[in-house]
Amino acid sequence: MASSFKHVGLKARYAQGACHFSVSKLLSPSSHHRQRSSIPTTAVHTMTESNPDHSSQRLFSGIQPTSDVPHLGNYIGAIKNWVSLQSKHSSVILSLVDLHTITLPHKPQQLRNNILDMTACLLACGLDPTKVILFQQSQIPQHTELAWILSCNCSLPRLKHLPQWKLKSKNEETVSVGLFSYPLLQAADILLYKSQLVPVGEDQVKHIELARDLVKQFNRKYGNIFVKPNILTGELPKVLSLQNPEDKMSKSDNNKLSRIDLTDSADEIFLKIKKARTDSTSAVTYDPANRPGVSNLISIHSNLTDLTPEQLCKEYTHLDTGQYKKVVAEAIIETVTPISSCIKELKANKDYLIQVLETGKEKATNISENTMKTVKEVLGFTLH
Repeated sequence: MASSFKHVGLKARYAQGACHFSVSKLLSPSSHHRQRSSIPTTAVHTMTESNPDHSSQRLFSGIQPTSDVPHLGNYIGAIKNWVSLQSKHSSVILSLVDLHTITLPHKPQQLRNNILDMTACLLACGLDPTKVILFQQSQIPQHTELAWILSCNCSLPRLKHLPQWKLKSKNEETVSVGLFSYPLLQAADILLYKSQLVPVGEDQVKHIELARDLVKQFNRKYGNIFVKPNILTGELPKVLSLQNPEDKMSKSDNNKLSRIDLTDSADEIFLKIKKARTDSTSAVTYDPANRPGVSNLISIHSNLTDLTPEQLCKEYTHLDTGQYKKVVAEAIIETVTPISSCIKELKANKDYLIQVLETGKEKATNISENTMKTVKEVLGFTLH
C-alpha cells in the first residue's frame, strides 16, 4: 500500500532554503568568490579519442533559453555535468543560444525574460562565472557570420540526412530555413572558439560529426584554421516523464505533473512524485524495459546521490513503491530547494545577471574576433 505523503518535518527543514553564495558579495567588484557544489561528479569520456587528460582542452556547450526555468531532466542530464566539468578544464565556454530559439515562433519579451531567468538558474545550480565564459549568443555577430561561411561549404543532401531534421520537419506544416540550417549555426558556435570538447547527448552526435566534417573540408581548402571538436559523452542520464516514462521529461509537455521544475515547492514535488506513473508491482526493482516508471524514479534518485540503482534497490528492498516515492521526493527536495532559493535571490538582482553576461560577452568577443580575422584572411576578404 502507498504510504501517506506527510512531510511536515522535511518541509520545515527546507522552508527557508539556503543560497550557496551571497549575491551581494558577487555584486562587489573585489569579490573573487568561487561557487561550490556538492553535486556528485558525472563520469564522462570522449567517443572520438582515448586521451586520459583533457584538462587543458577548451570545452563548449550551449543551452536554449526556451523556458524561464530548467526542469530536473535538464539539471541531471546537462547542467550538473557542466558544474562538474568547470573545475576540470582550464577553458569552459557556455552560451545561451538564443539564435537557435527563434527557429520556432516565439514572443520577444518572453525571450528577454527567459535569457535572464536561465542565467539565474545556471548560476544557482553552481556554474561559476569566474571559471566559465557565460554569454548570450546573439550578442556575438561572428556566430552568424561564420554560419554563412560554413553554409557555403556544405551541401543540401548533407543537411537533409540529419535525423533531427527528419524528425522535426514531420511535426511542422511549414518549416523555416533556420530550422533546416541550424546545425550549421551549431557548428559555427563550436568552431568559432576552436573548441576541442563538446558534451552532448546521443541525439546531437550527428550534428557534431557534421562540424567535424566541415573542419576537414575547410582546412583542406584553406589551411589548418579550425580545430576538429571531439564528442564528450558518457553516462549522461536521460530523465523520463513522470507521467509517460517512455518519453523524455520535457517543458513542451502540457501536463505539469510530467516534470519537476527547479523552482517547484516541496508540496509540488511531493505531489508530482506521488502521482508519478508506476505499475501494479509493489517491489522496488530496477528494470527499465519492463518497469520504466519505477526505474525512472530509481534513476533520478541515483543521479542525486552517490548510489547506483542496484545499491538503492538493495537498501530500500523493505519498502513498497508508494513508500519509496516518499524517499525519492525527499532526495529531490534536498537538491532542488537550495537551488530554487538561489534562483529567487538572483532574479531579484537583474543588474548582476546582465553584468555576468556582459563580462562573458567581452571574453567571448576576444576569441571570436581573432578566429574570424584569420578566416577572412584565408577567404580573401581582407584587402591588405
